[in-house]
Amino acid sequence: MEAENRTRSQTSSIAALFSNLANEVIVLVRKESELAKVEMREKSRQAMGAVASVAIAGAVLFSGFLVLLAAAVFGLNTVLPPATTPWLSALIVGGVVVLVGLIMLQAGRSKLKQESLMPSRTIASLRRDKALAQEHEELIKEELK
Repeated sequence: MEAENRTRSQTSSIAALFSNLANEVIVLVRKESELAKVEMREKSRQAMGAVASVAIAGAVLFSGFLVLLAAAVFGLNTVLPPATTPWLSALIVGGVVVLVGLIMLQAGRSKLKQESLMPSRTIASLRRDKALAQEHEELIKEELK
């Protein structure tokens, strides 16, 4: 009789353990999905900032191109006096503007490369959860012995 009661209580405690485990897994999955959503929202904001940098750099490059075109126009309008070339200063300014634009473009591109869009915190949390679940699994196996 006593052995039968012990078996029933072990069975009911095992059922309670599995029920608690199932509930905790559901809560864990919900929380992990919420964390993934928040992290992806954060990563998308970072990517949008990098895209804005690239767009601004494109605008600077375009203005440099316009200055270079103005320099070419000045060059064509000044029918080449043999000793001087006054439009050379406009070419130098245009070249500097293009160089600044290229530097800005490179900085924006490097921001895009540096910001990995992987949800690293969520992945780390899932790894910790897996290790914890394995630890609990071992404890339950030991209790069943």
